[in-house]
Amino acid sequence: MEVVGGIIIGLIAWIVVRCVLTGFYTVNQNERAVKTVFGRAQRVGALTTLDDPIAESLSGDQRERYVYPQVQVIPPGGPYFKWPWEQIHKVSVATETINMAYDPQNPSANHEGTLLEAVTKDQLNTGLTGQIRYQVSERNLYAYLFGVHQPFAHIMGYFVSVLRERIATFEAPEDRGKGNDNTLDATSVEGISINDLRKNLRDLNEHMDQECQSSAARYGMVLEASLITGIDPPAEVESALAAINTAHNHVSSDISLATAAADQRIVESRRAVEIETLKAEAEVEPLKRLAAQLTELQSTGRPAMLAYVRNAKLALYSNARRVITEVKS
Repeated sequence: MEVVGGIIIGLIAWIVVRCVLTGFYTVNQNERAVKTVFGRAQRVGALTTLDDPIAESLSGDQRERYVYPQVQVIPPGGPYFKWPWEQIHKVSVATETINMAYDPQNPSANHEGTLLEAVTKDQLNTGLTGQIRYQVSERNLYAYLFGVHQPFAHIMGYFVSVLRERIATFEAPEDRGKGNDNTLDATSVEGISINDLRKNLRDLNEHMDQECQSSAARYGMVLEASLITGIDPPAEVESALAAINTAHNHVSSDISLATAAADQRIVESRRAVEIETLKAEAEVEPLKRLAAQLTELQSTGRPAMLAYVRNAKLALYSNARRVITEVKS
């Protein structure tokens, strides 16, 4: 009986320790938790991620592939209680930053995770540097915990593939260098992809943000922002590229000076035409007024016209030094 009593007491003690003392848990402020019962996550009815706004960025075929159930998320706080057949999966939802060249499956790749290589449309091998800001999506914890194996590796691979595809096909906006019809940007004469990329870093970053909006619905991770800070060619072509840029800048400067001189001459010519036009109008205006006066005098009768002619002759005689008249015989 003593042996049986000891077994019962030991069993009760084990149940107390296993179910009571270790059955309580808490969730930190930067964490979220999901409870599984016999390995199955507790779900929110029959709802899936397609019923959530995060799926709006998915295309038609993607909506068929990336369908995950919505699970009950345990918020920060506690203590909470769980039974031995239940398991708690905690996830940090804090925002983190990482070098975009980091490869979680091979940390030594990409120059020890510091430089990401990509090829431009003109077959120039470039090195990219920058950071990615990301966090686990609270609205799709099922994909992060159970749906995708190594979701961080997936999200990094997805980002790198989208970035390299964009670098390989990037073209500068068509209106670049067309602010004035009379000017010509020297860099538009011969397109150099790395120059276009450097001048449009903001557009490149915005494109990456838009393309990665579906990452939450795909992998349960949110790419909040990507910041590409550097795009550099290989060292062996840097000097050649610098020489090309210098030549283009010189040509652009000469074109700008020539355009400015031509614009100045056009303005001066317009002003000269305006001045000469005003002079001609000033000379013509008295003649128009004289014609109007003569017309008015003629309408009053012949005597008025003869008197006007006589007075005009007297004014001419007063200014003349010598007068030659015809003598009537």
